[in-house]
This record gives sequence, C-alpha cells and structure tokens, in this order.
Amino acid sequence: MGFPKDVWDQLRGRSTADIVSALLRDGFVLDARARTERVYRHQDGRRISLHYHTGSRCYGPGLLKALLTDSGWSVEDMKRLKLVK
Repeated sequence: MGFPKDVWDQLRGRSTADIVSALLRDGFVLDARARTERVYRHQDGRRISLHYHTGSRCYGPGLLKALLTDSGWSVEDMKRLKLVK
C-alpha cells in the first residue's frame, strides 16, 4: 500500500497516542495487553498489535507502514480520523 509523499510527511510526526486515538475513533477496542504490547481488534475482523511507547514517541517508517496496512485505512479514512489533512 503506497501513500503520497504529503501524507507520509504528515504521518511521520504522529505519536503513539495519536494512532491509538484514531484506532478507537474507528471502532477498534483494546483486546489484550502484555507488557508494552497492546492488541486492538475491530468488529469486522481487523487486528492490530501495537508496541506501546509513551504517548509522545513516534513509530519509524517501517512499523508505521505495517500498522497502516493492518488497519486497512485509505487516505480518506485517515482524513476522517484526523490523522492527515
């Protein structure tokens, strides 16, 4: 899944708290927690496993891309969830 450069530029600075907040707004619920890993599930079967950092830390590009792939979000979804403009 590829996103335009302007979308990546906006996502690069998103914190763990921003991603978790967007997951919750999209209907994901916390399903399991073990140490620093949190598993969120959506009623349609999507599942995301996050390595939870303190709220202000950001994910690297590889992990962020994997999270976005697992979420199934399009650019329009990310706009709706206020991750990008």
